[in-house]
Amino acid sequence: MLRIIESPVRIEAAGTPRKSIEEFIGRVASATEAISIARMKSPSGWSEPGQTPAFDEYTVVLRGELQIETRTGVQRVRAGQAVIAPGGEWVRYSTPGPDGAEYIAVCLPAFSPATVRRDDA
Repeated sequence: MLRIIESPVRIEAAGTPRKSIEEFIGRVASATEAISIARMKSPSGWSEPGQTPAFDEYTVVLRGELQIETRTGVQRVRAGQAVIAPGGEWVRYSTPGPDGAEYIAVCLPAFSPATVRRDDA
């Protein structure tokens, strides 16, 4: 049956300074475990701990620039570009640019704190 998601659910984000996560579809917003779809708004200077997620993450940058560090280098993904981060590979996301970033993140299966597998602080 068709389900309308009236509005996203705000979720606490990792990293500093705080970024905004608005989950439209996922474990919290719709009790969906197969996929999560969220809009992220990261301020300039935001970064989070590295992680080795158990899910694939598909990201479309809408505004600004997202920096993604991997074991093999650092990539900058700009507005209008997308990136695929395969599950099981270490990544660290940040927005060091002056404008931060706004982006859509799609995780398969859905994001969860247990499966993101963040580095120890």
